[in-house]
Formats: sequence, C-alpha cells, structure tokens
Amino acid sequence: MAFEEIKAAIDALMVEIAERPEDRHVLQEQIRVKLAELRALGLPVPADLKQFEEDLSDDDDDDGFDNVPV
Repeated sequence: MAFEEIKAAIDALMVEIAERPEDRHVLQEQIRVKLAELRALGLPVPADLKQFEEDLSDDDDDDGFDNVPV
C-alpha cells in the first residue's frame, strides 16, 4: 500500500473516531497498525500523526484513577 493510501485510511479512521467516540479505543488501535505499516515500508510518518500517536500513548497511561486515597 502506498503512502497516500495509508494516509487516507488513517484520515478515515480519524473521522470514524469523531463520529463514533464509543469505539475510540478500537479505532485508535487500527491507526497504530497503519502507522506501523508506514514505518515498516520505510515511509515517513507525518509530524501531526506522530503527535497524535504520542497523545494516544498519554491517554493509555491515564486509566482514570488519580491514586488518591479516600
């Protein structure tokens, strides 16, 4: 798959996230797979997608608990 096809697939997944936020985690994993495809093919990962991937990692670290005793 060429760079433009993978980029288009990622863009479509991002639109789906906006339309179906309840499926966000599944769709985010699909985006990670597409980014891995880019890297495996030796293609550049655009800066905005690198930032998005970093933001996803930050979200994964936040499990919703603040670890404060009650």
